[in-house]
Amino acid sequence: MDTHLHFVTQTGIKKPETIRNTTAECPFCAVEKLENIIAVEDSIILLKNKYETLKDTLQTVLIETDQCSSELSEYSKEHLYKVLRFAIHHWLQYEKSGDYASVILTKNHGPFSGGSIRHPHMQIIGLKNIDYRKNIQFEDFEGETIHKNEKVEFNLSTKPRIGFYEFNVILKDITCIEQMADCIQTAADFILNHFHFKCNSYNLFFYKIGEDIICKITPRFVTTPLFIGYSLPQVPDNLREVANRVSKYLTDIPEQTAQ
Repeated sequence: MDTHLHFVTQTGIKKPETIRNTTAECPFCAVEKLENIIAVEDSIILLKNKYETLKDTLQTVLIETDQCSSELSEYSKEHLYKVLRFAIHHWLQYEKSGDYASVILTKNHGPFSGGSIRHPHMQIIGLKNIDYRKNIQFEDFEGETIHKNEKVEFNLSTKPRIGFYEFNVILKDITCIEQMADCIQTAADFILNHFHFKCNSYNLFFYKIGEDIICKITPRFVTTPLFIGYSLPQVPDNLREVANRVSKYLTDIPEQTAQ
């Protein structure tokens, strides 16, 4: 098994960029020009990534909507649930194919997220020679409870992977994706609109650990040098206070608790 992904530089420099370069044409808005489409549901489109920058992988793009300036926290509940069901279904299909050591489902939003296209989208990446789960510990998803019932847990990491504030949603029952979606949307909205630090970027990282489906929602800022140089995450001293604040924005989920 490999430990590093290998980046194709000559492909990478050709990729379009519309997050900072706001006058550039959005490639996802020109639906009539899209190629290698895999699946479509209303305005949601899964297609092969035109710019395959990673060797020994399958790279796909999941366009979430035809509204270029929209964002996950703004979706109607109907569209939110449709997007997440679509994404998880296709992600798990690639997982079950047996063609990959592991398969990643992830989303970038904002200038500090590592993305290049503003239009709301996710990515499904099949890794032929790397199992991402070898780098994951279950303690990465333990935290101060925001909401918990027998189907889903929503918490704020007490041992964050990068540091500071990382939200986790742990889904125990695949039939309850809507509850997971509500928690993810609440976290995204809190990060962008209610955080005590100004933040315009976040990532979603999905994991399949045993029978659980887990999503980590990570606000993105300039990464601390203590983590870059020494892999030392920092844990803030007000996690419980923040978890209580987030719980006030979470609605319409049964058995909501914040302890």
